Amino acid sequence: MNKLTKVIGALALIVGALPTPALADYSQGGGMKSTDCFKKVYREEYIPGTGASNPGRVRKYYERQKVACAPRRARRTYRQPTWIEPHSGGAIQGKVDDNSCIEGSILGGIAGGAAGGTLATKKNWIWSIPAGIIGGAMVGCQVDGG
Repeated sequence: MNKLTKVIGALALIVGALPTPALADYSQGGGMKSTDCFKKVYREEYIPGTGASNPGRVRKYYERQKVACAPRRARRTYRQPTWIEPHSGGAIQGKVDDNSCIEGSILGGIAGGAAGGTLATKKNWIWSIPAGIIGGAMVGCQVDGG
């Protein structure tokens, strides 16, 4: 088995182990559910002594006390954000970011990939070109004004 197959297998294993958005709202049912509610109440109790050799002391402890349960809040549902169109011909105009960094990302990615390939050695060429592409795309986007 060559190194490339091992690297691809390791990457597939890592990506497969990452949490996915499909399971973000998943919860497993079952278990014990209690309808009683309790709170911890701090207590102190003085215990008198029997003489000079055995002075009195204060016993400090917490006591579990049953209380009325607060009503459960309803689960919030996700609401899609709404987009309000800016006025086309009025005094009020919203700030719109119509800046695109597509060109800078493409040119930066090409330049970064070329630099990564040029500076790579035989041992690290498999990861240096993709790293150069990603880094070049990020720098190119910033230079382009995105």
